[in-house]
Amino acid sequence: MILGVLSVAFGFFVLANPVAASVAVTTLAGIMFLLSGGFQIWAGLSEEGTMGKLLGIGLGVLMILLGASLLFHPLQGVISLAMLVAILFAASGISRLITAFQMRDTPFFWLMLISGAISVLLAGYIFANFSAIALSLLGILLGIELLINGTSLIAMAFFLRTAKGALKDKLDARLNK
Repeated sequence: MILGVLSVAFGFFVLANPVAASVAVTTLAGIMFLLSGGFQIWAGLSEEGTMGKLLGIGLGVLMILLGASLLFHPLQGVISLAMLVAILFAASGISRLITAFQMRDTPFFWLMLISGAISVLLAGYIFANFSAIALSLLGILLGIELLINGTSLIAMAFFLRTAKGALKDKLDARLNK
């Protein structure tokens, strides 16, 4: 319950300043790429074959360069990550539209079609308004995710409390028989 309330509170906080949240997300991504790159180089060094060693180290170096780029140029990183998000929305939407037409004779056709159409329209909106929305996109998506995650955690806490009471009542009834 506490985690859910905190998540909702931080969701509102993030939505109040999505540009700062976007920069924070980019900085965190940069740190994660640096750490992952270091671990990848370490794993590459422990490879036995020459080709595996070179590929592992090469991938690690690329990840470190990407992480450093995100950390040293966070605003450019925000724009790059926002473009990546828009491309992913478009690709997943197109994929769901194709899947929907393959499911045409099932009752799930419309759900898949609408889901894909919304993703494609959202990607189109992002591309059409990219200069206006790019800096705040990651922060907005993070804020929405925190709100949804928080409400889900709160609902789960209430469900578990209710389920615990119902289970206790059942056990008491069985023990009293």
